[in-house]
Amino acid sequence: MSLLADHNLPFAAALVLMALIALLQLFGVADMFGDADLDMDADADGHAAGAGEGLLSLLGIGRVPFMIWLTMYLLLFAALGVGVQGLAQSLLGAPLDMWLGAAATGVLTLPVAGALSRPLGHILPQDETTAVGLDSLVGRRGRIAHGRAAANYPARARVEDIHGHPHHVMVVPHDPAAQIAEGEEILLVRRENEIFYCVTLEERRLAPLGNS
Repeated sequence: MSLLADHNLPFAAALVLMALIALLQLFGVADMFGDADLDMDADADGHAAGAGEGLLSLLGIGRVPFMIWLTMYLLLFAALGVGVQGLAQSLLGAPLDMWLGAAATGVLTLPVAGALSRPLGHILPQDETTAVGLDSLVGRRGRIAHGRAAANYPARARVEDIHGHPHHVMVVPHDPAAQIAEGEEILLVRRENEIFYCVTLEERRLAPLGNS
């Protein structure tokens, strides 16, 4: 059964999207958007947040970084979808309608992704944690992990929070004229949206940081 057949197009599209996400992750572009820390506000009796968090946990969201979960979901969706259509072809003599097959597979994929996220969460390092907010990373030390940081050209940096959990964030130099090479140790000094401003540890020792 061809992946490019009309009834399999949603699954082919899922594989293309998965590949695009993988490329963005490889080059660090996806980190500019970040896995935002989601604060679930409870209602007056506190049940809304509990139900929402329980559902997300059941689906595996939060057990691994969201972009990893999404990539896994898309791969499972494509694989299960082709299998569902093949089974329908064998049993019914024809595949399901494209959108019916996609909807059925989308629902089927959710619990499978949730089940696989549990063991995967014990293997993968957690890049994000809901235990701390992004603002708490200001003042923490880190290292440029990928790229060269310059004004308007963020690089990817690895920073550990107070609990020792690693975060990957996008950084630019506090001094617009500066450039910070890959591998240099840095100190995060302020944050604007998803971008952190930093100085090198050597620069921090040589002179106190002026007002932003």
